[in-house]
Amino acid sequence: MLLEGKTALITGAARGIGKQIALAFAKEGCNIAFTDLELNDQVAATRDEIAALGVKVRAYASNAADFDAAHAVVDDIIKDFGQLDILVNNAGITRDTLLMRMTEQQWDQVIQVNLKSAFNFTHAVTPVMMKQRSGSIISLSSVVGINGNAGQANYAASKAGIIALTKSVAKELGSRGVRANAIAPGFILTDMTKALSEDTLKQFVSMIPMRRGGEPEEVAKVALFLASDLSSYVSGQVIQVNGAMA
Repeated sequence: MLLEGKTALITGAARGIGKQIALAFAKEGCNIAFTDLELNDQVAATRDEIAALGVKVRAYASNAADFDAAHAVVDDIIKDFGQLDILVNNAGITRDTLLMRMTEQQWDQVIQVNLKSAFNFTHAVTPVMMKQRSGSIISLSSVVGINGNAGQANYAASKAGIIALTKSVAKELGSRGVRANAIAPGFILTDMTKALSEDTLKQFVSMIPMRRGGEPEEVAKVALFLASDLSSYVSGQVIQVNGAMA
């Protein structure tokens, strides 16, 4: 098993891409700690699904955008699991609208949840990983963080920030055996995208050379590669998962 005996923290993992990453890691023997804004039935169902794979799992209620709360969660995970080998910064939201109509609140919310949360948790795990001289930090960016997108200035800015943060962390922590990489998904078929109209879906798919949207499991496979020793000399990179969309 690729991750046997390791422990991963995945933020915002009750559903979607985060959940699939948690399941992919668990199938490879990884113990799972994951967060969501609150502990509800969906979180419980995800926790039970992971536990059925025979690994240790625990869910934590946490506002990823809160610096102190992020550090408290990491402290609890160290107490509960005894170690932390992998961090996946997955928590994120959208508040899409054209820039001229965007409110300050819509801008701030997206930056706080998408970008500041990655700083919060990376900051919290850094002393742990430096001390053990090993670790893999994986942050979810987006194709729009590379290319931009009309109506998503806040989201694009947050995801571009993830890339810069990742490259900087890789340079700072590389000498301590800690790797940092980003994944930039394209059009992935999550609950959010499946709610789009049929015409909108067709428009997106027409822009993708592979002529289909990606599945969350396909992003999870890349995360598994980056979390495991298969990528032991891969750091500071942005891997796009977009069917040649960009």
